[in-house]
Amino acid sequence: MHDYEHILYEIDGPVATITMNRPDTLNALTSLMQAEIRHALDTSERNEEVIGTVLTGAGRGFCSGVDMTELGELSKAGKRTGSSFDHLKADPGNPDNDPNYKSSPGYFLGLRKPLVAAINGACAGLGFSYATFCDMRFMDRKAKIVSSFSPRGLIAEHGTCWMLPRLVGPSHALDIFWSSRRVLAEEAYHMGWANQVSEEGEVVADAQNYLKEIAGTSAPISIMMMKKQVYNHMMSDFGDAMDETNRWMDESIADDDFKEGVASFVEKRPPNFARVKV
Repeated sequence: MHDYEHILYEIDGPVATITMNRPDTLNALTSLMQAEIRHALDTSERNEEVIGTVLTGAGRGFCSGVDMTELGELSKAGKRTGSSFDHLKADPGNPDNDPNYKSSPGYFLGLRKPLVAAINGACAGLGFSYATFCDMRFMDRKAKIVSSFSPRGLIAEHGTCWMLPRLVGPSHALDIFWSSRRVLAEEAYHMGWANQVSEEGEVVADAQNYLKEIAGTSAPISIMMMKKQVYNHMMSDFGDAMDETNRWMDESIADDDFKEGVASFVEKRPPNFARVKV
């Protein structure tokens, strides 16, 4: 297992967990942490036993956004700067090399396996963007989200202007962006941003258990293809999406997983599906 500095990475059966591990800063994102998250997600993608990954934070916060030291350097430079970590070079997911899934955190959408955010506390700025681009979001009952872009004189960052309205609608998205007010878990759930509100201290376990449950019932290749359908077809015309779905459906009917799915149902036994190959 890789020895990371700013995150923890653990595997428990079919579920990997990435924990942003700078609790004294509410897990503020450094360039190193972002590179480590990308590298860890690549590790999940390459491990055939891993069905999906949970992203969470250590201590009382999920992620407070970009580390203020790096934000100060960004302000001083007047432009985005980048750091290279050669030992963490990774290109997770996106086997079709789709240009839509190259940037960060947009590359989350190109991962072949589910990524679930377990939001254990404050979630702000770029941390909010990271959570928004996860496939699902589980929130601790006391957690809160804050966009925090407008008070810094920024626009909606890193593609959240594209993703957030698709989760909560344009009016809620503009409210979150413009006001930068704190949105608590129950309101985030009713908006459609959060998938589940967990009892205090249970959010990581709830997210992990969700992935374990689908690992026991669902074909990993089906999970991968449905994620691909949802995100690819959000950017397609309806007719094109239907044509592609019909082609993929014909392929899935001819696949061994379909035969196994029917056989396991008839024989009343757990399915033994193929894994997603590297």
